Amino acid sequence: MNTLTTLSASAETNFALHPAEVLVRSTSTRLITAMCTVMLTACGGGGGDATSDTTSLARTVTAFTPKTAVPATGTPVSSTPSGDQAAGLTPIVAGDPITDFSLQNTGTAQKQVPFTFGQVIMAGKMNVKDGLAAKLPDGTLLRLQTDIKATHADGSVRHVVVSGILPELAAGQTQTLQLVKSSTSLKSSETVQSLAKSGLTSKVTITLNGEKYTASLADALVADTAPRNWLSGNVVNEWHLNAPLKNAAGVTQSLLTARFDVRWYSALGKQARVDVVVENTKTFVPGGKLTYDVDVEVGGRSVYAKSALTHYHHARWHQAGWWDTARVPVMDVKLNGAYMMATKAVSNYDSRVVPTNNELNNIAGRITAENTGPMTIGPIVAYMPTAGGRGDIGPLPTWSVMYLLSMDKRARNAMMAAADGSGSWSIHYRDEKTGYPVRTDNEANKHITTHWNLREYGPLPVPRYVNNNGALGDTPFEADTAHQPSLAYLPYLVTGDYYYLEELQFWASSNPLGTASNNHGEGKGLVRWQQLRGQAWSLRTLGHSAYITPDNDPLKAYFTKQLENNLDFYHATYVVGNPNKLGVYDGSGENAFQVDASAPWQDDFLTWSFGYLSELGFAKATPILQWKAKYSVGRMTAPGYCWIQGAAYGLKFRDSPTTPIYDSFEKLYKANYDGTDYYNDDGRKFTHPKGLKYIDQACNSQAQVDYLTLAHGFQWQVGRMTGYSDSSIGYPSNMQPALAVAVAAGTPNATQAWALLAGRSAPPYYPDAPQWAIVPR
Repeated sequence: MNTLTTLSASAETNFALHPAEVLVRSTSTRLITAMCTVMLTACGGGGGDATSDTTSLARTVTAFTPKTAVPATGTPVSSTPSGDQAAGLTPIVAGDPITDFSLQNTGTAQKQVPFTFGQVIMAGKMNVKDGLAAKLPDGTLLRLQTDIKATHADGSVRHVVVSGILPELAAGQTQTLQLVKSSTSLKSSETVQSLAKSGLTSKVTITLNGEKYTASLADALVADTAPRNWLSGNVVNEWHLNAPLKNAAGVTQSLLTARFDVRWYSALGKQARVDVVVENTKTFVPGGKLTYDVDVEVGGRSVYAKSALTHYHHARWHQAGWWDTARVPVMDVKLNGAYMMATKAVSNYDSRVVPTNNELNNIAGRITAENTGPMTIGPIVAYMPTAGGRGDIGPLPTWSVMYLLSMDKRARNAMMAAADGSGSWSIHYRDEKTGYPVRTDNEANKHITTHWNLREYGPLPVPRYVNNNGALGDTPFEADTAHQPSLAYLPYLVTGDYYYLEELQFWASSNPLGTASNNHGEGKGLVRWQQLRGQAWSLRTLGHSAYITPDNDPLKAYFTKQLENNLDFYHATYVVGNPNKLGVYDGSGENAFQVDASAPWQDDFLTWSFGYLSELGFAKATPILQWKAKYSVGRMTAPGYCWIQGAAYGLKFRDSPTTPIYDSFEKLYKANYDGTDYYNDDGRKFTHPKGLKYIDQACNSQAQVDYLTLAHGFQWQVGRMTGYSDSSIGYPSNMQPALAVAVAAGTPNATQAWALLAGRSAPPYYPDAPQWAIVPR
């Protein structure tokens, strides 16, 4: 009997079955329109547009070779920039090359162009005492400011914010610069008192229930006695200053707070960017959504105004503006995507996949004035539990991967719109006592929960989503760990903007809290209670936070410890406990998600997650990956299991919740496919007219092809996998990242499994949707 007729109630919950969706798949010779019933509704797999145009999935090793530049490495540049001469500075000396980047002018000719971006660095390539310089094609060296944020385990630089001033950039010009090691950047003589005297003004005015509340930069400079100094050097200084929103009588608004993030290029005079942040995020003050009129001013002019803006509970927004409007830098910073992948900060996407211009235009068309700006969400799906494969779900969203592979501004704009929109969800719980996202590793907070039906838990008055309570629960944006995109990690990685770091931290800190506290380990941050895919995505987000949070941030140790807590749980439960021989997640462990059948593609998500955490340098993830990868590899290579069904929609792995898990892949295959009924990719039951059993047809034989042709209603091919083999979001595509990390980890038979997947007929067309196009390193 087929597994889809025998799933337990718990397994159905794990699959999150939903109503039917439509899958349209085209090839050069046919158009197939099929109704996707429960087989395709769980997100991350099945469905979507794809063509049968072949894209090789053979192993790719992404390597980065810095471009040759003159003069030779280590040679001082004879022509010192005039600004350095005037300041009496010694010539810059070029050291070893790191990578390269480009500045693309998207406007008219510009002079003295400031730029700031985030750069991830390979382990061992840059010492914390090193600086960076930019080498132009003619050999001229540009002095850069380096603000080191995070380091690797060996003490070398992991993430640095790089700033500089390009002397000129012609209209339409793209200037490529090589990033090389150099002497350390110069100290700053500017202080927040200098900023106070600069003449810069900014304020935000909110009219709520007929009452005006105002916060100004001037007030912030007085009220915030300990502003955060985010960037400091001879190029740029950045301070973050909090200010209360007060009415004319001096009464502070109880729920809303404001912050001014000021990035000041003081050498350029009135060249500053002010990012105004408005929050409704207090954790220990009762509240709900608010509707108000708002006006944001920078340098005496309005940069954003809106009437009747609805600000949802535990959400926030930001709006930036420049002081000198006549000299706003109009350019695009393009980093080296291949180098970023080589650092292992992001997965190894197939560099041969080139996003199509058509799809980049489609992405650009989805970013509109209506879905960008405060309390909007850009290209993200508003109701995250929405079923079906889609572009925002995967290790990274499709637009982020397209950006990595192309550095195209259209993809970047979508990525940044999603990052801005991530603030609109009601998952932002700021601890008023510390000023940081609420943490649960203490007696006071360890019982906090955000679940709407657990009102008796947590130190009151913790406001949370309360069912049928319009004040707290009326929001069109529903978060869900099982379908959670990666929204802020890559944006922070490439911009170095603190707002996006905080977004990442808010999501990571909130993910464990949707349950009773005993399930998340009384503040340990365990995600074992979530759906299988929810565990995968929550571990990814937590890993991102632990990896990239700055070393001096109070939350660095917190996220690292929470990740270790989770890895300790999986290691003890699966590596040491070894509850089954298949390597399948079976729900073992106290308060874990109990299953007796599961979606293999969700299991593959979890396998990839452990592999990615291992790549990020979290060594405890490596033995868990080696244990887990057996399930992905075994479904492709184990004796007695046909790899054509390696990426099946669902598989039961024991007869009932009380019986043992099958001890071989042969038994797994027989239990799921030894019946007269067969279910095709669309979920339709098929019974062979001659009573033939599917399992009796030899794997990848002509007889099996004939059977599948009848079952699916179109001509099958030898070597075609089930599960929508030719879809870029089909189940074989979902499997690809798991096999890629299995190969990189040296899992037995993983290379053979990869070869079968890569060599299958009807491969996906990734240029239009590359979020699963991860290949072995």
